[in-house]
Amino acid sequence: MSANDLKSGELIRLSSRVSRIIAPNPSAMTGPGTNTYLVGDRDIAVIDPGPDDESHIQAIIDAIPVGARIRWVLVTHAHYDHSQAAVVLAERTGAKMLGPKPLQDHFEDSTFQPQHEVKHDEVLRLGECAIRAIHTPGHIGNHFCYLIEEDQLLLTGDHIMSGSTVVIVPPSGDMKDYLASLELLRSYPLRQLGPGHGDVMDNPLDVVQGIIDHRLRREEKVLKAMQQLRRATLDELTPVVYDDVPLAMHPIAQLSLLAHLIKLERESILRQIEDSWHL
Repeated sequence: MSANDLKSGELIRLSSRVSRIIAPNPSAMTGPGTNTYLVGDRDIAVIDPGPDDESHIQAIIDAIPVGARIRWVLVTHAHYDHSQAAVVLAERTGAKMLGPKPLQDHFEDSTFQPQHEVKHDEVLRLGECAIRAIHTPGHIGNHFCYLIEEDQLLLTGDHIMSGSTVVIVPPSGDMKDYLASLELLRSYPLRQLGPGHGDVMDNPLDVVQGIIDHRLRREEKVLKAMQQLRRATLDELTPVVYDDVPLAMHPIAQLSLLAHLIKLERESILRQIEDSWHL
């Protein structure tokens, strides 16, 4: 299914346990919109309820079968396009909010205050359905993916997106952690990836390897640029390292570039002096 075929508001069943509704918030950063996943049968977990949009919240509530209830509202991370509807949905349905507590930075949604903070490798059970929380720092430091174990379907939030690379957002976001989190996913039995934006992806290990390769190629461009320039500011490096990215996206690309630079500094390859980076 192409991105153009993904429509907001439609309930799409992905398996006997999992359905998806796309929020009406398409953009350059969110693709077709934020994916909200409904997991379970009688007791249901809503994973990434999305933005505080009345039509989307009502679509989630309307999708709950007669006799079932929303037991948990669960988020992968507290960015507004994933978590902002959580409080409203919990208040209307009596559901409990679960997930990582927001960090104290201006990028995160402070309205999301979980009643239960998930832990790495914790298994949440809805009847016969098991949801495993996997800590995947990188995009930001407190990001989690959720593995629906019976389906071997990993709901990836913003750790992996379909059709686009993920922005790494320092200081919480960390490129070294991101690559390590991708490697960690190899140790789990995965059949499909359900991203926070875009359609379901098959061949998870190939997807993961492709992302790792892409990031390392980008890092090579950083190193080549620094070998030529010897020292450079973030503004000077961006058009060289991201010459394949539209200019309008360069302010966003700078966040990931900064994450690459911090990683290389941690590895004693680069050094920051005031606003310049030195080889």
